[in-house]
Amino acid sequence: MNERIKELAIEAGYMEDNFGIGHWDMPECKNFAELIIRECMHVAVYKSDGMIFTADIAGHRAAGREIAAKMIKQHFGVE
Repeated sequence: MNERIKELAIEAGYMEDNFGIGHWDMPECKNFAELIIRECMHVAVYKSDGMIFTADIAGHRAAGREIAAKMIKQHFGVE
């Protein structure tokens, strides 16, 4: 994961102590953040709005969803 996770953790209230150590740096917190990111990626790819489209349009929508998931993954630096 990247620096953006740290920024969001601090914004959410995980403050650093005098030694620069914050709760956000705990493995459990990093794992929690990664699970949320992976869930967002899953929603981007697999959740349907229930609408029916022609094969061409459905294919374009699926490709767009895959791209969105990859962008989320890259933005947060998830392996």
